[in-house]
Amino acid sequence: MRFLIIFIFLISSAIANETPKITNLVINKDLKAYENITFLDVNKKKIRLSDFKGNLVLLNFWATWCAPCKKEMPSLDILKVNPELNNIEIFAINVGKDKIEKSKKFFDDLNIKNLEIYFDNPTTLAKTLSLRGVPTTILINKDGKEFARVIGSIDFENKEFVKWIKNYN
Repeated sequence: MRFLIIFIFLISSAIANETPKITNLVINKDLKAYENITFLDVNKKKIRLSDFKGNLVLLNFWATWCAPCKKEMPSLDILKVNPELNNIEIFAINVGKDKIEKSKKFFDDLNIKNLEIYFDNPTTLAKTLSLRGVPTTILINKDGKEFARVIGSIDFENKEFVKWIKNYN
């Protein structure tokens, strides 16, 4: 009987931690630590990633001219207020060198209500984080280390993705 209970426990744990079948989700074998990651808010105030240790953090890199960014942004907006993810910080960082007004229009046109607009530094995070293009979302665990990234767009409302990411919340 004990073996049956242990077996059921192990199987249920493995299923709970199962990686979602999202083809452009890349899970790091080794966690990546970054030093001094900063970006800017709409008032050009520096935001330090290190200030958000203890939270699950998603850094979403986008641009106003990017059609896939436009497609995924509404689901990212909904992810921000998902009641199952109460310890998540999402930073939508414009890397397209767009003006604030153009970025605000992008959010207004898509009816984005839950996310704030952030901007890349002149030193460019795209280079520091080895981004290959936009959209790219980098997932940072509570210890401030990258554990995965999404290269390209996804539906952030995908039930498999939400279930999986809850393990890091």
